[in-house]
Amino acid sequence: MRTEVLRAFRFTLDPTRAQQEDLLRHAGAARWAFNHALGMKIAAHQQWRDQVQALVDSGMEESAARKRVRVPVPTKPVIQKHLNQIKGDPEKMPWPEGSIGPVRPCPWWKEVSTYAFQSAFIDADQAWKNWLDSLAGRRAGRKVGYPRFKKKGRARDSFRLHHTVTRPTIRLDGYRRLTLPRLGTIRIHDSGKRLARLITRGQAVVQSVTVSRSANRWYAAVLVKVHQDLPDQPTRAQRANGSVGVDLGVRTLAALSRPVTLPGAPETLMVPNPRHLAADTRRLTHAQRTLSRTTKGSARRRKAAQRVAALHHRIAERRATYLHTLTKQLTTRYATVAIEDLNVRGMSASARGTVEQPGRKVRQKAGLNRSILDMAPAEIRRQLDYKTRWNGSRLAVCDRYFPSSKTCSACGWQNSRLTLADRTFVCEPCGLTIDRDLNAARNIAAYADASPPHSPVAPGMEETRNARRAAARPATLQGGRQAVKKRKDTGGQPPVPPQRSDPLTLHLSQRQETAKGP
Repeated sequence: MRTEVLRAFRFTLDPTRAQQEDLLRHAGAARWAFNHALGMKIAAHQQWRDQVQALVDSGMEESAARKRVRVPVPTKPVIQKHLNQIKGDPEKMPWPEGSIGPVRPCPWWKEVSTYAFQSAFIDADQAWKNWLDSLAGRRAGRKVGYPRFKKKGRARDSFRLHHTVTRPTIRLDGYRRLTLPRLGTIRIHDSGKRLARLITRGQAVVQSVTVSRSANRWYAAVLVKVHQDLPDQPTRAQRANGSVGVDLGVRTLAALSRPVTLPGAPETLMVPNPRHLAADTRRLTHAQRTLSRTTKGSARRRKAAQRVAALHHRIAERRATYLHTLTKQLTTRYATVAIEDLNVRGMSASARGTVEQPGRKVRQKAGLNRSILDMAPAEIRRQLDYKTRWNGSRLAVCDRYFPSSKTCSACGWQNSRLTLADRTFVCEPCGLTIDRDLNAARNIAAYADASPPHSPVAPGMEETRNARRAAARPATLQGGRQAVKKRKDTGGQPPVPPQRSDPLTLHLSQRQETAKGP
């Protein structure tokens, strides 16, 4: 099925010293434009709050005052028009004597592309909208805080450039050079052959480019609209391989119900966890201690900060490369990839506790949290989501409360006494002895196979539903808070001997009873 999709081609830039200064100048202009737009929005919001407070002081109810006061928050067209009126032309309009700052806010605006300003205004609108949607409960996920200004040295150096599609100014010059508006032609480390051939055949149109800096490297992500053939069903080889269950963990990155082959390694069911952060902990600790002993504003501190940033950048790049290799193998080899709906935020929560009730084993839990975040389970799920759609396979997300580790993958018996310290699952009825992660991977695959597409297994981006036919994500109240759902089995229960049960059979029988109705 031929579909029009947006894809990003990421290239590593190799700019000269002068081009690096131009890139930094554009990044600074984008940061200034974002702060300028956000400042106008905050000023309008503060004006609205002052008027509401004045009405409340006069005796009006706060709810009625909030509905009565209307102060429009400026958006991109208004902000851009206002900036065009006050910025002037430094070449034709000389500065008045004694005027500074507000009269001509950005006298250097002719040195950068106008799209750096416009894209920053769009980003400010999006940041403001995200905060309002989260406040009103229209945005899923964790609560979004009040938009903040970007500070030089803390915010990432980045800017986005657009162009007119009919008269493109963002284009490849051969396979090793990228032409950007106002920046000229910049050499790239990678080969642009794939993108150049798509553009030559008329299958891709460049929309924009996002240039960003990570440590000492500059990257350009070229966003293109591609006419791509997305398969609507798995290939014959994928159907022959069937489904694969993936159980993510810290000891091993992923335990699989079926093997995969990684570069330079034989087929394996247990994908090793490279622990990229732990591998560079010694170097990172030394670099951070060196940074802490420097003086703020000194050249030595700047070099030490660059050293720390380079180490973090190397860790991130190695992690991304490893995860992309794994997810590509899974999505191209199997028809269905089944994973669990993990609560990463709860798993990596701190154990500090409160002043009245301090936590226990805080340092050990902090180390576990670092290991959980180092394996990046959310990034694995994100990659599996779009790669399954690109390769004709299906992503099945199992219920968060499905006891995959406590259930025997051979007979369905459940061991309710299994703890995290038990690394081997031993089934008393059938005598199966297997690694607990491998056992969980087989149960996840069986759970996905036994559930039709409209069952509690959520394909793609659909929301996962739990065994009670309720949304696994708690309902969101106004203000971004989430409703608390108390499970019936959270209370204390007397210890009972392990009982034999088959959760897959029970799950299918419950679906049949629900389909029959009362």
